[in-house]
Amino acid sequence: MTFGLIATMTAGLMVGCGKEEANQNQNATGDSNAPKQEELTGKITASGSSALLPLVKHAASQFQDKHPGVTIDVAAGGSGTGLKQVAEGAVNIGNSDVEAGSEYADKGLVDHQVAIAPFVLVTNKDVAVDDLTSEEAAKILTGEVKNWKEVGGKDQEITIIGRAESSGSRKYIKSALIPKGKDFAKDAVVQDSTGALKTSVEQTTGSIGYMDAPYADDKIQVLKLDGVEYKPENIANGTWKLFSVEHMYTKGTPDKVSQAFLDYILSDEFQSNEVEALKFIPISQLKN
Repeated sequence: MTFGLIATMTAGLMVGCGKEEANQNQNATGDSNAPKQEELTGKITASGSSALLPLVKHAASQFQDKHPGVTIDVAAGGSGTGLKQVAEGAVNIGNSDVEAGSEYADKGLVDHQVAIAPFVLVTNKDVAVDDLTSEEAAKILTGEVKNWKEVGGKDQEITIIGRAESSGSRKYIKSALIPKGKDFAKDAVVQDSTGALKTSVEQTTGSIGYMDAPYADDKIQVLKLDGVEYKPENIANGTWKLFSVEHMYTKGTPDKVSQAFLDYILSDEFQSNEVEALKFIPISQLKN
């Protein structure tokens, strides 16, 4: 009986140990019956708006850290380039500062609105004017006003620095400030990207240009418009008028990897923590 009791206790102990080991293995590896999450792999190409470029590149870097099997190539070139390339199927995503025009109506483009980009007028730091009315700004950009003394500044010739016709920033500023039937001055200096425009304004005395606010820094002067200083809260309260919705277009329904990337940009994690840090405004503020 003693030997039998010992044998029974030993068997029970071995079964108990087996169960404990199995529980430890299950805790380490997760529920064996739970479906395994498939790791994302693939490549995404995006092109277009240079205004939106900092946000998309930042999102791409973070997304690739989370999903090492995904490669994302992001290029600028202007909103027009992004729309054209995504419509042709040359890229997965076309970034744009403006809505796709009627010429893309039958191309199957799907609009994904991702952020709000505030725009500002900027000058070289030697310009003595720090506030323009909308009418004065329009007359300067169209070339009707050619000297800063005509708007309260010193006797200094104005140099206009703008973007190419494919630029969404150019199209937006034209629609927001310039009266119908008029256009930018023909002698304006044209730059291919927002970064190049900012550098040109910084280095050219008497110059004025336009750009989305995330590119502006203390090396150039940001003008007030109609007496209102640019601040994000002034967009929310309706006193700052220069801002546009940023779009990321796909041709039809995005593939799985592109959709996951777009979902990440629109996630609370990215919108709440990164969008404002990059000086954009979360798209939810527009929807509200």
